[in-house]
Amino acid sequence: MMPAFWWIAWGVPALLLSAAYFYVTSRYRRGWNAMPDWVPPAGFRPSTFVSVLVPARNEAASILSCLQSLGRQSYPPHLYEVIVIDDHSEDETPALVRAFEAAHPHFRLVRLADYIEPGETRAFKKKALSVGIGLARGELIVTTDADCVAQAGWLELLVSLFELRGARFVAAPVNFTGERNLTEYFQSLDMMGMMGVTGAGIFLKMNQMCNGANLAYPRSAFFEVGGFDQIDQLASGDDMLLMHKIAARWPEGVFFLKNKAATVYTAAKPDWRAFASQRLRWATKSAAYRDWRVTAILAVVFLYCWCLLIGTGLSMAYGGEACYLMLFLLATKFATDYFFLRGMAVYFGRGDLMKHYLPSQFLHIAYIVAIGTMANLVSSYEWKGRQVS
Repeated sequence: MMPAFWWIAWGVPALLLSAAYFYVTSRYRRGWNAMPDWVPPAGFRPSTFVSVLVPARNEAASILSCLQSLGRQSYPPHLYEVIVIDDHSEDETPALVRAFEAAHPHFRLVRLADYIEPGETRAFKKKALSVGIGLARGELIVTTDADCVAQAGWLELLVSLFELRGARFVAAPVNFTGERNLTEYFQSLDMMGMMGVTGAGIFLKMNQMCNGANLAYPRSAFFEVGGFDQIDQLASGDDMLLMHKIAARWPEGVFFLKNKAATVYTAAKPDWRAFASQRLRWATKSAAYRDWRVTAILAVVFLYCWCLLIGTGLSMAYGGEACYLMLFLLATKFATDYFFLRGMAVYFGRGDLMKHYLPSQFLHIAYIVAIGTMANLVSSYEWKGRQVS
């Protein structure tokens, strides 16, 4: 029989966190289902000049696929430019962009090294974007990553929401593709869940989240909030920290573009080490979030997963009631996540991912505990061959 101490220290908090997790996830599921798809009206003709910014560092393996997808946009070519900002690449990335640029006059390469002094910054991506925005001719800034591929109607959808709704910040979907193993299938399910949280959170005004691989905001809004000033102490955070600054100024001007055709695709990380490095980079910016609701929701998920891990040990030690409570907690998480993720997978046409749902659940618990803990203990990490702190 489990001692009274553990009932108070673990059992009661675990039940409360379980209830909070069920409530929040269920709200996200209902919010996503209630949010209408964004479809421009028939006959829509865009008029906004757009600058697409692509920060790139050591992306020789993927940069051409990215540029080709940007060159195939249905958006009028005379209304957009693509600026690739090379961040001190040590591979063939600059040469590949130069060759592409020669055949596509609205594409151009900018070398970040020409705009900063050695040791000037550790927030290289923010600096690359700042340089790109400073050189941009567009009224609307659109950002994506050099390892992403966009669909043909991507820019037109982003611009239509900007023009017709007066958006000050647009977040749009990012998903993984081309999975080959459980590590990658797990990442795809996890990313779809994050897209549901992102979209529903914005729609319900529960929280403000986004992914820098698919964003749009007016150039004037960037300068009006001071760009990355006061958030450039962190290497990461070019997406959510900027979003929070803009949302604080224009709370009604933040939108999520719910439309499958607005999704950009990228490859999942091929192994656990690369995955952990990516997620640690994402997690290190959480202490700087200005939206307390994001922090609170992340804390619920983190503590709930810790309770499940602790409960596993208590069930093995005491059996009986501890085991029954642990099974209840697991069943709550597994069922809640299943209905949420199934809906997301069906929406994005990836119902096949649900075949990997069960093992992914156990991986999710371990990953949340590990990365969440490391983010509070580790002050530096490696990213694209660069040690970041």
